[in-house]
Amino acid sequence: MPTQKKYFLLFILTIFSYNFSYAQANFPEDGPLFRDDMVPRIDIHINPDTLDWLYDHVYSNTEFRAQFVFSTDDLQDTINEIGFRLRGNTSREAQKKSFRISFNTYESGREYYGLEKMNLNGEHNDPSIIRSKTAWDLIRKFGIPAPRVNHVQVYINGNYYGLYINVEHIDEEFIDLRFKNKDGNLYKCLWPADLDYRGSSGEDYKHENGDRRVYDLKTNKVADNYSDLALYIDQLNNLPSETFQCEIENTFNVYDYLRVIAMDVFIGNWDGPIYNKNNFYLYHNTKTKRMEYIPYDLDNTFGIDWMNIDWGNRNIYHWYKQGEPRPIYTKMMDNSELRSIYSQYMNELLQDNITGSVLENRILEIKEMIAPYVENDPYYPLDYGFTIQDFHNSYQSAWGDHVAYGILPYLQIRRNSAIQQLEDFQSQAVINHIRYKVKNDAQDLRIRAYVREECNSVVLWYTENDGSEQQLQMYDDGEHNDIEAGDGVYANTLANIPLNTLIKYQIKAENSNAVISLAPCQAIEYYYRESEKPALVVNEFMASNQSIIADEYGDYGDWIEVFNADAEEVFLGDKYLSDNISDPNKWQMPNMSLASGDFALFWADAETGKGNMHTNFKLKKEGEEIGIFDAEGTNSFPLDTLHYENQVSDISQGRSLDGGEIWQLFAKPTPGYTNIFDAIEEYASPKPFKIFPNPNNTGVLYLNKPTDIQIFSLNGLLLYEEKYTTNINIRFLAKGVYFIRDKSAYSQKLIVF
Repeated sequence: MPTQKKYFLLFILTIFSYNFSYAQANFPEDGPLFRDDMVPRIDIHINPDTLDWLYDHVYSNTEFRAQFVFSTDDLQDTINEIGFRLRGNTSREAQKKSFRISFNTYESGREYYGLEKMNLNGEHNDPSIIRSKTAWDLIRKFGIPAPRVNHVQVYINGNYYGLYINVEHIDEEFIDLRFKNKDGNLYKCLWPADLDYRGSSGEDYKHENGDRRVYDLKTNKVADNYSDLALYIDQLNNLPSETFQCEIENTFNVYDYLRVIAMDVFIGNWDGPIYNKNNFYLYHNTKTKRMEYIPYDLDNTFGIDWMNIDWGNRNIYHWYKQGEPRPIYTKMMDNSELRSIYSQYMNELLQDNITGSVLENRILEIKEMIAPYVENDPYYPLDYGFTIQDFHNSYQSAWGDHVAYGILPYLQIRRNSAIQQLEDFQSQAVINHIRYKVKNDAQDLRIRAYVREECNSVVLWYTENDGSEQQLQMYDDGEHNDIEAGDGVYANTLANIPLNTLIKYQIKAENSNAVISLAPCQAIEYYYRESEKPALVVNEFMASNQSIIADEYGDYGDWIEVFNADAEEVFLGDKYLSDNISDPNKWQMPNMSLASGDFALFWADAETGKGNMHTNFKLKKEGEEIGIFDAEGTNSFPLDTLHYENQVSDISQGRSLDGGEIWQLFAKPTPGYTNIFDAIEEYASPKPFKIFPNPNNTGVLYLNKPTDIQIFSLNGLLLYEEKYTTNINIRFLAKGVYFIRDKSAYSQKLIVF
């Protein structure tokens, strides 16, 4: 097949790395697991001796088999073989323990309503058992991606263990639900995570406190690459003040984080990064190339105090711990523009419909709902001597000791003091999450932006080939590819862009006070021009490989087969594979050439440490994207892209003819070989040899006659050869399918399990 002339877009990013799309976070529905109009029941059934062992070894993270039952007024589910253990840090010493439930410990990939894990927090510090629930609800209402949460009653072996808070676990599933990708680095940041500059290398941020890293990488552990974190911390600390506001957006979703600051200050979350350099997550969003901040562990809020500080009256502009580096706060407060936006967000938060009577009434509703479960909670009194009267009083009065405020008086005092401390500011339309999508063979460019402010107008300012400035009105009416009317997302489409046209654009918004905002600081550039591409395609893939083919380590990972349908050899080393079309440079293929008509098999297992045929991403069984992209010199032109739906384990999907247009499912997958099934069947030979046993699990393979033997992997790699033998020790082979061939090229399939 000859090379074909195609078109591609060249998207040049100057100053800002708006690489393909900025995406506002999603907010998943609560669903049955996080209902808060009632108190669901969770039952754990576990061997009593095992439970005793857990309580005797409180710092162990060993998970033990248990049965899980979840019940509401209209649902009851039972799941066998879940993992169960204690969780927490200092709370493990409490008499009211916290627990971790893992649905995927003994059945890989298993989820329950989209969750692999559940966290059940005892909340033993809080006599009201509502502070963290209130904080999480308020944070999500304020537009910050955060865990879903509700109250649950917990029973173990039929015994009531008390009222708990069920807090959504922050992991790959959490990230995927919010950002529609989960392949970036997720860091759990615990004390003393001050984000102070330690050096330009990622290795500088692998330091430990006790038996854990301060910035603990939770994903992509094999690669263990901290370069994204190092770049973020470098820019956070070292960008010049005059360019800080514009350039920090390159690595950090700063405008959404300003909302986090306002929230932390309001709820008195001193146990986060601003005061106690503790308890938060950072996620490197591969769609946006920016760090996203995710709050964590909010029980020490609304007047809970261990520092002898009045958090209800502390100054909202000097809230950090004085004399210690806290760049994530001080760099924002030192920038007049960002400080003004923070003030604007704080003012928004202080409105009655968010933190006034509406919130207070909701708190009292929940109090009445959970009171009976507190009254019967046998562990509630054990750590601090709380009584049921303390529970009722704690909403209006300080309990004393570490509970310096009743929750409702705290809200009133914090609102009043913040209003008095609030500086004058000029309200503006804050433009964020600018993103685009090409349509109609890249001739049309749809552009979206999120504007969290009522506006008189939002327009696209743009030029063509550096000509005169033009304007295109953007809309939030639900009729211009802007998602839903009134959701703050504005959009419109530049249509029929001529070939060889350079578009430069910015978003301009005018709010109701006629204040104009322009973003980004430097115009984004989009170049539509001509190119040629090799006919390199995704030929077959499997997104749930349970038993079909193992890699060289014996692991069953997802896989992607690439086929060269071009008439010429194609060099792969400057090309890319990705499971995110908005992130084309996700994984660079190895330095190898693929002959015309040949196949390459890549393991999509997110374990690059295994070798150069292993990608840095996994495939989703429930469906996603796969793409092959050309060299960066062509701005990663898409050579082949596809979107697939939910897959079945051990069934592959591929082109019915290699490189063809029609796709089908394969009950007998052909990884690394032609999809024309007859081509891989065993074929006759004048003097065939025989192998036995086959399939083989003995580790020794016998031949019916002395033969010169070679063993190949399915992607053609020679693994073993021996001359004139009648038996072979194959214990070195991982589980999987292989080809065994003699010197006359007669071959058979060998199955090892």
